[in-house]
Amino acid sequence: MRDEAEARKAAVRRLGRGLPPHRVLDATRPKAWADLDEDVRRAVVHGELRPSHGWLTGARGPGWRGMWDLAADRVRKTPSEARLALALCDPDGRIREAALAYAAGRPELLPLVAVRAADWAEPVRARALALLREALPGASYGTLSVTAPVILRLAVRLRGGAAAELLDGLLRDGPAGTATALLLGCRDAAARRAALTAVLDRGLYDGLGLALVAAGDHDPVVQERAASAAVAAGEPDATLPVLLGARFGRVRAAGVTALRGAGRHAEAEPYLYDRSGRTRACARWVLRQGGGDPAAAYRAACTGADVPDRAPLGLGECGTRSLDAPLLRELTAHRNGRVRASAVAGLRLLGAVDPARTKALLDDPEPAVAREARRALRASCPEGAGAASSTSAN
Repeated sequence: MRDEAEARKAAVRRLGRGLPPHRVLDATRPKAWADLDEDVRRAVVHGELRPSHGWLTGARGPGWRGMWDLAADRVRKTPSEARLALALCDPDGRIREAALAYAAGRPELLPLVAVRAADWAEPVRARALALLREALPGASYGTLSVTAPVILRLAVRLRGGAAAELLDGLLRDGPAGTATALLLGCRDAAARRAALTAVLDRGLYDGLGLALVAAGDHDPVVQERAASAAVAAGEPDATLPVLLGARFGRVRAAGVTALRGAGRHAEAEPYLYDRSGRTRACARWVLRQGGGDPAAAYRAACTGADVPDRAPLGLGECGTRSLDAPLLRELTAHRNGRVRASAVAGLRLLGAVDPARTKALLDDPEPAVAREARRALRASCPEGAGAASSTSAN
């Protein structure tokens, strides 16, 4: 927290020395723009920063900074990016409003215009909204990708809704490429979610395109919505290979669940051993819907020559204590460390932990086994947790 506060103060100092905003902050983080606005205002109020706004025209009124006596029609040179940014963040609303006149045609400062669109002062807010209304439709992807997240972050403010409505209108009614580019390339999850909503409402992607979005995005909400829409598109031959091969468990789970609708229940069996618990649960459900017995499949796998790493864990998730605990105890001595760890986890889930045998596993050469043993002992009894901590410390 202290390091962040120092970094924010340093950003204001560097801006005051003339460095442009994109050199003093991470422009892809919407919070950074809102923080800069707040930090500049605080620095000016406390006298830590004394920016000169002599280049401004159109401001009126008395003031201790000595700028109000400038003639409105006096010719001024175009301000630097840093000077304009300081004016856009000034505590005085008249300076902020006057500075907006210079922000037209300055896409690098459009995120600060978005901040001003949620300003408490109505004249400032109205002028900023007018600028956004003109600039957003023709903004480049790079400009939009840093401005849209700021708009969406400030939408929760009392006066931030109008700018969010402008962005929503652009995504819904503007060029299709605007929504798709924001969805596929913007770093901000909230912006990608907004873009996905527009893409879905406009029907811009087929099932395969939505599956690719789900498989490639890191945001859980985008993954869930895109995967569900891909399944609903009814193109299993195109979408299922992408969903089932995704690196994210919730996307694979959506693909496994879709196997039922496609009448391909048996294909869910390999996912009984998936690294994702959610995917494993979906695989069990699909197999049951097709008349299969997941527990029997796990038992067969656990007694085979090559035990899948997570077969014992899956058996613990759906098996029976009296029937399956002895098999899992045998597997705690398996040559494969990952199978041993999985067996300990399965015993914990069945409530069949043997404290004496489990304590011995705290010294297992496989770190995963020792971790699962500690976890199992903590779950089984308080004294087990104490013994586990003591043994680990030694």
